[in-house]
Amino acid sequence: MSFREFSDIIIKPFVKKKKVLVLNEYLQVHQLLVRSKRLKHKVRVDVFLPLHYNPSEKSNTPSLLLNDGQDWEQLKLVDILTARILEKKTLPIVVGVYAGDRMNEYGTAGFSDYKNRGWKAKTYSDFIIYKLLPYLREHYNCFIEPELSVYAGFSLGGLSAIDITWRNPQAFLKVGVFSGSFWWRSTPVNEQYPDADRIIHQVVNQGKYNAGMKFWLQAGTKDETSDRNHNGVIDAIDDTLDLIKTLQVKGYTEQCITYVEVKDGEHNFETWSAVFPDFLDWAFGNAVKSELE
Repeated sequence: MSFREFSDIIIKPFVKKKKVLVLNEYLQVHQLLVRSKRLKHKVRVDVFLPLHYNPSEKSNTPSLLLNDGQDWEQLKLVDILTARILEKKTLPIVVGVYAGDRMNEYGTAGFSDYKNRGWKAKTYSDFIIYKLLPYLREHYNCFIEPELSVYAGFSLGGLSAIDITWRNPQAFLKVGVFSGSFWWRSTPVNEQYPDADRIIHQVVNQGKYNAGMKFWLQAGTKDETSDRNHNGVIDAIDDTLDLIKTLQVKGYTEQCITYVEVKDGEHNFETWSAVFPDFLDWAFGNAVKSELE
């Protein structure tokens, strides 16, 4: 893919560098390089916008934050967003946060797994909530209303997305998880109790009901082959269905939870890209806008 660069602006102190690139006749991307002393590295953040977007003329813009933003080409994000424009569907601002120390920054805030993976998850969550979102609100007029703000991620990035959303209903009220790593656990698998000690299930079970929160959870029948409890259902699906049961016990109804099981779906971006347009319809509506709007 070829891009036309037309600016290179230095912004201090939070955003060190910003590039604006034209993607096609409909879309542009602002590439930000963000300082983070606590994460101890600069975080690349891509902001996908309509070509002629003017934030000063917008307010409460529908917004989507994506973990693993570095994989936007594998996701075919530009093609998918362009199709929404051509179909005259609501186009959110999409912000992709590139992974840094992925195995330690993603996870569950305050709860490392039994191998101490995810020990930076609280720091990453704080970066998103207290640093990145305020900047995006100020400069792009997005992520202002939680009802219009959606978080999503893939695999371990999906676990991070639902954990951050669950803990921060003041920021997000919708979350999408593609093949989420809901196996994340505080102890090794115990053959007598193979489904015990999954962290996100405990976090939800011990948390409080957040009114208005909605969940879009996807799993593929070929996400993996493991079946630790030997019930004939792969763990990726079992873990997702058990999380849904936990949400239902917490008080969420069928109207709050959408489960998408992809037949022959695998743990890769080919599967996730194929269902991503349906996720956007769920998150932002699939109605075609009136030509008079």
